Amino acid sequence: MPDVFADLVGQDEAVVELRRAAAAAAAVLRAGAADRAPAPRTADPAESADADADADASSGVDPSAGMTHAWIFTGPPGSGRSVAARAFAAALQCVHGTGCGECPGCRTTMGGTHADVRLVVPEGLSIGVGEMRALVLRAASTPSGGRWQVVVIEDADRLTEAAGNALLKAIEEPPPRTVFLLCAPSTHPDDISVTIRSRCRVVPLRQPPADAVAEVLARRDGIAPDVAQWAAAAAQGHVGRARRLARDPEARKRREAVLAVPRRLTGVGAAFDAASALIEAAEAEAEASVTDADTTERAALETALGAGGTGRGASGAIRGAAGQLKELEKRQKSRATRAQRDALDRALVDLAGFYRDALTMALRAPVAPVHTDTAALAGAGAQKWDAEGSLRRLEAVLACRAAIEANVKPRIAVEAMMLALWKG
Repeated sequence: MPDVFADLVGQDEAVVELRRAAAAAAAVLRAGAADRAPAPRTADPAESADADADADASSGVDPSAGMTHAWIFTGPPGSGRSVAARAFAAALQCVHGTGCGECPGCRTTMGGTHADVRLVVPEGLSIGVGEMRALVLRAASTPSGGRWQVVVIEDADRLTEAAGNALLKAIEEPPPRTVFLLCAPSTHPDDISVTIRSRCRVVPLRQPPADAVAEVLARRDGIAPDVAQWAAAAAQGHVGRARRLARDPEARKRREAVLAVPRRLTGVGAAFDAASALIEAAEAEAEASVTDADTTERAALETALGAGGTGRGASGAIRGAAGQLKELEKRQKSRATRAQRDALDRALVDLAGFYRDALTMALRAPVAPVHTDTAALAGAGAQKWDAEGSLRRLEAVLACRAAIEANVKPRIAVEAMMLALWKG
């Protein structure tokens, strides 16, 4: 069985650093166990301490170096921030301190069932202070397995200011044997606060090369090499997106519809029609992704509150649960909004790739196109728009992404982008 870092694609330097830290963490645990263990009656304490020091020295591990209590994993979407954080969490829980992938600590952590690993995956637009305070309180408990309490926060850039302050207090005064692993696009103050950043070790990840992504898809997922190579290039190094394109016909259809947009921009009316189609497609994709979860959650809550019961007081109990149902609907609405924005952002990334191809062709740059199946259309656009026009269109797509991230209404942002693409 491969070790826990096998799925971290194209991040050799980060893997080396994380392996070293996991080994140092294991050495810290061994040193602590040696301090707590009673010395044998026949042993000289000085000789015993010297033996422990010699053992750590011979293994090349310094218990006081290589490990810290707070980490930030940064990198572009698809670089594997959350994969790296989970793999490191598994290595910390590994009985061998290596992330072997075979021991119970590795398997339960990677499977999401380890009692001492808490995973925060925000479904809505932000991570609130109440959730963070509860998480910090739980993380202060003693590890049940005797190793580490690990808190993994995906999309830490979604922390509200109050939630960030609650997390900062825990990082400033960390409980013993508690490790915080944060994932964020960058260390820019817009993504993570300066004070939190200053107390964490940063592990920068890069966009994995398409060849490395294709190799993983072929080896791990059994995808045909030619399909894997195409999907890796089209996804621009995003491993999860590449897997969806290679496996899901609906994902390929949505991509084809997005890449047909440049041909449809023949006038003002066509620009608004294209904007509506893009928004509606994102809404439909988001609704499909959350409907089942919403229905299951509501049914489970209603059952827990007594819905369908026949006993005395059952009807009164469900009537008194309106507040809880309203809170659930609020969370589900936030999750749907996030799903819609994520779907729209994937479409904008594909569109940006098209105009990037047109720009590189206009400049005659010796680089491969992102979208090989629309290279002819991008080449025609490059001849029509020249390099400056292609660059303006690419900037319009990127400006739309930034506007939506800044909470501009998606329809307004997309309509403005479509008009800019039409006018050039």
